[in-house]
Amino acid sequence: MAGTFCVTITHCRTDGDKATLGFVVANAAQGSEKETMVFLSTDGVYCAVKGEAEKIDEGAPFAPLKELINKFVGAGGKIYVCTPCLKKRGLSEADLIPGATPAGGAALVEWLSDGSPCVAY
Repeated sequence: MAGTFCVTITHCRTDGDKATLGFVVANAAQGSEKETMVFLSTDGVYCAVKGEAEKIDEGAPFAPLKELINKFVGAGGKIYVCTPCLKKRGLSEADLIPGATPAGGAALVEWLSDGSPCVAY
């Protein structure tokens, strides 16, 4: 069984429920002692843009998105943000929250190349 786990998230502004659930699962994986990476692409990049996660709160039983992200990063989770997706939206590394790293698709391929499971939201 792989010691890593990957969650890809392609929604934030367009579907806060999917962004929230993606980070719920990422936190569960991190809590299960899996080295966990979240890869944000397309609209999902907004999860890592300063001030955006605070706008998303799906309500009980889910914690607000900002809390889920803080918990994930605080537990050592990695957040990679699609660099071309940032550029398309006029964003840069300076717009990202602490703990989020711009990365291309090669970072995702590298993570998955050793057999890491991956789920998508």
